Amino acid sequence: MFKTNVGGMDKKLRIAVGVLLLLAGFLTGGEAGYNWIFLIGIVPLATGLMNTCPLYSVLGINTCKN
Repeated sequence: MFKTNVGGMDKKLRIAVGVLLLLAGFLTGGEAGYNWIFLIGIVPLATGLMNTCPLYSVLGINTCKN
């Protein structure tokens, strides 16, 4: 369905940032003002794990070495 366009250091950085944001969301205890941190962490984690970024597809960017 989606073309692979995320790879290498970009993938590792997305996964790390996603995990850190998810941890920050859990560590704040779900306080009302910090729920957005948890939700934002899902995006880089998902795009890193799936090796595809819809925004990269629109912009024509490809960090994956084929």
